[in-house]
Amino acid sequence: MHPARAAAYMFASLVVALTQGLGMNLVTTNIVQIQGSIGATTNEATWLVAAYMAPNVSLSLALIKIRAQYGLRNFAELSILGFVLACILNLFISDLPSAIVVRFMSGIAAAPMSTLGFLYMLESFPPEKKLSIGLPLALTNISLGAPVARLISPALFDIAGWHGVTILEVALAMIGFCLVYLLPLAPQPRAKVIERLDIVSYLLIATGFGATAVALVLGRLYWWFEAPWLGVLFALATVCITVAVIIELNRKNPLLDIRWLASPAVLHFAGTLLLFRIVLSEQTTGASGFFQVLGLLNDQTKTLYWVILVATVAGGLVCAMVLKPGREPAIHVVALTLLTVGAFMDSGATNLTRPEQMYLSQSLIAFAGALFLPPALLTGLMSALKNGPNYILSFIIVFLTTQSLGGLLGSAVFGTFITIREKFHSSILVEHLALTDPLVAQRIAQLGGVYARVLTDKALLNAEGVALLAQQATREANVLAYNDAFLMIAIISATALLALLIHIAILAVRTRAITASTANA
Repeated sequence: MHPARAAAYMFASLVVALTQGLGMNLVTTNIVQIQGSIGATTNEATWLVAAYMAPNVSLSLALIKIRAQYGLRNFAELSILGFVLACILNLFISDLPSAIVVRFMSGIAAAPMSTLGFLYMLESFPPEKKLSIGLPLALTNISLGAPVARLISPALFDIAGWHGVTILEVALAMIGFCLVYLLPLAPQPRAKVIERLDIVSYLLIATGFGATAVALVLGRLYWWFEAPWLGVLFALATVCITVAVIIELNRKNPLLDIRWLASPAVLHFAGTLLLFRIVLSEQTTGASGFFQVLGLLNDQTKTLYWVILVATVAGGLVCAMVLKPGREPAIHVVALTLLTVGAFMDSGATNLTRPEQMYLSQSLIAFAGALFLPPALLTGLMSALKNGPNYILSFIIVFLTTQSLGGLLGSAVFGTFITIREKFHSSILVEHLALTDPLVAQRIAQLGGVYARVLTDKALLNAEGVALLAQQATREANVLAYNDAFLMIAIISATALLALLIHIAILAVRTRAITASTANA
């Protein structure tokens, strides 16, 4: 491919991946601002995220076979057309019910976008460089949505509020629409691969994954043991997925090879990716939540997200330069080391910590995130290829499931841990705030004194002082809870690093033993 044409395909990959990433992250990062536009509470507005993720987490399973049967060209053109239409519908959102319906449709329409982002990037490179260079760059494009969303959100809301965000989505979708029609992907051979039982299995899996996604998004807000319908969702997911597994185990041409998915190697791969998603929630959920607790909005954290964006791009470029088969363990050692160091640095935060104090730690985590995923994906993909092309679909499902549901699980675990630790620290702090303590009484008087010019009633002044002191105690409890969460992530990363080093050492000893026995023979 001519370099100019290759650059055009790479640009198309960036636009499509960024469009999909912004469609998901612009809502997630602006729940507080959006809820005012549609007249909803925070919990109600979070249903927009749940509605988007419910169909999105499973649709890739169906789209892979649809693409194989009806052709890549048709798949690309119809996918981007559906996404454009969904983005246009966002312009007509006026209340919560309409927003939920449109976000559900957007989740369906956005599912093919990440696949198109992959395919356009891989199209730019010759076969020998598709996995070593194209794969890291494609994954880097997909990961840019979160920091870019936080960078551009304040300006968009200043211009036109919620509809300013949706207009940008429409504009990017239109650009992507033009690029997809102007730059066709190389045609792939078609085959009739869809069977009737595929539809049954997919509907069961989609219901199970969708119910799990909704429960993971909303469980922390409605609390796991307080809302009975959360248990119903988990039970429904368990039943549907179990029935789908039973069907697939008894098919001659299954949609998913369950026996291969349950093999130790694949379970190890899935566990690694899942652990990575949980650890990376330190940045996607932790840092942003921490600064929100301190009262900082996207405007005050712009520079931090510029740092994260630059570090992510740098990590992807470095990975593309060094990634080769056999180097995966070494790259993972570096990534886990950076994750451990970055999370440990954040665990010492205070209420005076500002974004500039986290530039280094968050850049280490962003760099490690871009460095970790491509080698893991390359290892799993090579393993699937050794077993035959039929295993590619099962492998892709493992990868996409761990990334989508794993990301939701990481946010749910991180947020739940913070809530529990905040209650613990809050109870400890409140125990020491006795009104009979002279220091506490002095602090209440100082805080209440702020209102002395407008309030003359001493009882009201005292009440205001108590309220302000309670706010400070809550803020300190949240800061301590986030520190505990950051430290937990550092410990998990360090444990994973230690386990990886032990695994590398065992493999080295076995290789030497085999080499020695061969030499002696």
